[in-house]
Amino acid sequence: MLARANRIVRGDDYRSTVRRGRRSATAHVVVSVVRRLDDDGGPTRFGFIVAKTVGNAVTRNLVRRRMKAIAHDLLPSAPSGYDVVVRALPAAAQAGWPTLLGDISRSFARGVEKAA
Repeated sequence: MLARANRIVRGDDYRSTVRRGRRSATAHVVVSVVRRLDDDGGPTRFGFIVAKTVGNAVTRNLVRRRMKAIAHDLLPSAPSGYDVVVRALPAAAQAGWPTLLGDISRSFARGVEKAA
């Protein structure tokens, strides 16, 4: 589980990251990354969006748990001071763990390159 310091919890932060962030999309996820300017290299924070188009509640929660676990695995190697929002697309419901891991890690790396 992600620590509170590594989670985006305010709606304004979600909106600003999705609107101002650099997007990188795959068949399963869209990752928006923005560098926080008001923070002195604080921890990288992740947020997740899983809409009803992904599936029923059980499926959405499974996808969300997988995305949170992937974000937890990415944290040690992630640069500090970024906000990241991962939006699951409907195809994420059928994607396996290795597919989601590859998609999110590649999209995150591309987003950090663009946002730097």
